[in-house]
Amino acid sequence: MLQIVCMRFDIITLLPGLLAGPFEHSILKRAADKGLLEVELHNLRDYTTFKHKQVDDYQYGGGAGMVLMIEPVARCLDFLKAQREYEEIIYMSPDGELLNQSLANQLSLKNNIILLCGHYKGIDQRIREHLITREISIGDYVLSGGELAAAVLVDTIGRLIPGVLNDESSALFDSFQDNLLAPPVYTRPETFNNWRVPEVLLSGDQKRIDAWRNELSLERTRLLRPALLNK
Repeated sequence: MLQIVCMRFDIITLLPGLLAGPFEHSILKRAADKGLLEVELHNLRDYTTFKHKQVDDYQYGGGAGMVLMIEPVARCLDFLKAQREYEEIIYMSPDGELLNQSLANQLSLKNNIILLCGHYKGIDQRIREHLITREISIGDYVLSGGELAAAVLVDTIGRLIPGVLNDESSALFDSFQDNLLAPPVYTRPETFNNWRVPEVLLSGDQKRIDAWRNELSLERTRLLRPALLNK
């Protein structure tokens, strides 16, 4: 009998309520229901020893913005790592490696991943130097915290887990697989406002359809994202 392997994400955050919604719907919810994906949220404030649940402080040397302290982060990581082995401990950061489909494919082969969401001005540099295995960014812009970035990363990886999509071949034809944008897609009706579905898609000739899709993928990539063709 084939054993089902469940991928697990443990997300360390100051705002667990912000992340409850994305994992309660659609594909990720179905993945959890199938036992293929598990997402656990950990409130960083539960790991501080300060009376008022403080997890941040002023930065040494002065400057605007508060910084997440190393002690509660280290305490939370120690707690999690005592329960299981993790292949990656990822800090969601605008400074990190830019998330792309190739990276998502690599991470989908892991079993247990910790995601640390930053907040305020950032996190104590010693966390990045000694406790994190990699940093990932979802784009060259700054968010208020790492929670939305973490949700994007889980969604991107989660849909690649075998058994999550009803048609597993669907993910193989997503944009950015093979560094190409996906071709245009159409559904019923065949004609709307005199805008017709391309004849080739109605032909039933799969070889022609595949060739058309490949041609349009290349054309769209050259037009919209030419840098992808140089990778």
